[in-house]
Amino acid sequence: MATSKDTITFILERLGRDPRFSARAMFGEYALYADGKVVALVCNDMLYVKITPASTALEDVCEKDAPYPSAKQYYVVAEEQLSSIENIPDILIAIAGAIPQKK
Repeated sequence: MATSKDTITFILERLGRDPRFSARAMFGEYALYADGKVVALVCNDMLYVKITPASTALEDVCEKDAPYPSAKQYYVVAEEQLSSIENIPDILIAIAGAIPQKK
């Protein structure tokens, strides 16, 4: 099942329509970018946030799952959590800050 554009619009709205965030389609699903770096995936209309030291605030509030078979585990941020976890944008920006620049 592919992710709908409505889901991407909803997620970007919840992130405050901040220009630091964007999404790009990939094989029917999407990559979510912060400051030009992939920080999460949107697969099957679910947000999967990379598990990194910068995202440990999600440890106690989110389930973990793989966005597709044989993938690493990610934090799964449910739709209602996008509104209730107020620091999601900050977490995503922190993940991007921890990812090294491409050479």
